[in-house]
Amino acid sequence: MNVTEAVETRRSVRAFLDKAVERETLTRILEKAQRSPSGGNTQPWHGIVVTGEPMHRLFDRVAQELPKGREAFAPEYNVYPPELDGAYEQRRRGVGEDMYGALEITREEKGKRLMWFANNFRAFGAPVLMLVHTPKYMGPPQWSDIGMWLQTIGLLLREEGLDCCYQEAWAVYSPQIREVVDIPEDHIFFCGVAIGYRDPDAAVNNFTVARAPLDETIRWDGWN
Repeated sequence: MNVTEAVETRRSVRAFLDKAVERETLTRILEKAQRSPSGGNTQPWHGIVVTGEPMHRLFDRVAQELPKGREAFAPEYNVYPPELDGAYEQRRRGVGEDMYGALEITREEKGKRLMWFANNFRAFGAPVLMLVHTPKYMGPPQWSDIGMWLQTIGLLLREEGLDCCYQEAWAVYSPQIREVVDIPEDHIFFCGVAIGYRDPDAAVNNFTVARAPLDETIRWDGWN
């Protein structure tokens, strides 16, 4: 697989096969990902890779909070800016509606939507979950580095026939995650990454994810 193929086939996978992922494979991927761009070579990324009993202990802890709804949410940062609007908000809402459309869950079926949302906190059936954190004093440039590291991991996973879902949703349960997983107190919890083998037949893995046309995001100056 070349880079273009990896980019074109990568997507947020939300249904995984019941198939184990070898630690040796993940080690190979993560070692390669250490070559990701990093301003000043700070390499601010940190990850905890969980599977098996520790992962399910985390799932069970968060499941206790789900019935409380938004009252239990305590993210350490704003997952989306409060002032998000315009095209950015339209894109965010649009992909959600497209996903629920693929799942044949209507806007009126709020119970079914909540049940689907709960799948986030079982990593959509993935056998591996990586929890990402960084020192609290790191700023936007270092968070950008973490994003490049995560993208590199996603593309290397595709090269190995694996997939992932970057899950900022986990951020809403930061206190509960800290009860189960040893994240340093002076670090901020960022996101989870569900990792495994894609279920190719799941509708949620096959709907089209719309992307903005280039002229909405790129301006050319000085070109003939």
